[in-house]
Amino acid sequence: MTETVVSSPTREVRIGFDRPFVVIGERINPTGRKALAADMARGDYSRVEADAIAQVRAGARMLDVNAGVPLADEPKMLADVVRLVQSIVEAPLSIDSSIVAALEAGLSVYQGKALVNSVTGEEEILESVLPLVKRHGAAVVAISNDETGISENPDERFAVAKKIIERASDHGIPREDVVVDPLVMPIGAINTAGKQVMHIVRRLREELGVNTTCGASNISFGLPNRNGINSAFLTMAIGAGMTSAIANPMHAEVMQAVLGADVMMGRDPDCANWIRTYREPSAARPERERNGKRQRRRPAAA
Repeated sequence: MTETVVSSPTREVRIGFDRPFVVIGERINPTGRKALAADMARGDYSRVEADAIAQVRAGARMLDVNAGVPLADEPKMLADVVRLVQSIVEAPLSIDSSIVAALEAGLSVYQGKALVNSVTGEEEILESVLPLVKRHGAAVVAISNDETGISENPDERFAVAKKIIERASDHGIPREDVVVDPLVMPIGAINTAGKQVMHIVRRLREELGVNTTCGASNISFGLPNRNGINSAFLTMAIGAGMTSAIANPMHAEVMQAVLGADVMMGRDPDCANWIRTYREPSAARPERERNGKRQRRRPAAA
């Protein structure tokens, strides 16, 4: 089965159908985070450092790194952030930008095999990003939209993804190095958004044999209890064949859904990862048991 391998100098992550689901931490992204954007604009990366460490501790196996601060020198900033994050965590990185010069800058300082986020089906983007991916020996996220925009027809989005995979092959990039994002739309606005994604993911796995990813939180935009929706979506998407997602590992419900899905899909032998994550420390159990015996309730008075 297809495996997408990404790496840092000290760690390798394999994304694949028979592998545990890969959560790519989303928080190093100033979009929608005013405090982070303001910090980065003045050269203060302390919040970036804290987010990198916290996300890995929470279970993210990769980190997405974006430096899209308005009016900033994005290529320089992205290169600086890539260097910084690689100096403090071992997780491989997804280098995230819509600006080709910024992707080039980030890749030029990256140590290991990165994931480039992203390329679309637009001709200009294909011919500028794919050679860059090939030159740096990276893997790439293929987003299934093109010059016509984002289709609500899942078969059209599948066709765009197939086109990108074929064009990547023309540039010498094998299909195992293409991770398709089928584009998750807000289900509060498009009630069939979840069904669309499941349909595309199944086809991508069964017909093209490629790995998949998405921006998981897009599904819940505008709804209350977003973590509940995100968790339900991820569980179903994993069942349909999705192999990774850009998500917030700091949300316990999301990580619990992912780890539980790994158990159900047979990707956590002997439930070892689940037990390791959720079993109470051995020192805490006797204390709780002793307290339980001492504090056993007496029958209420008649």
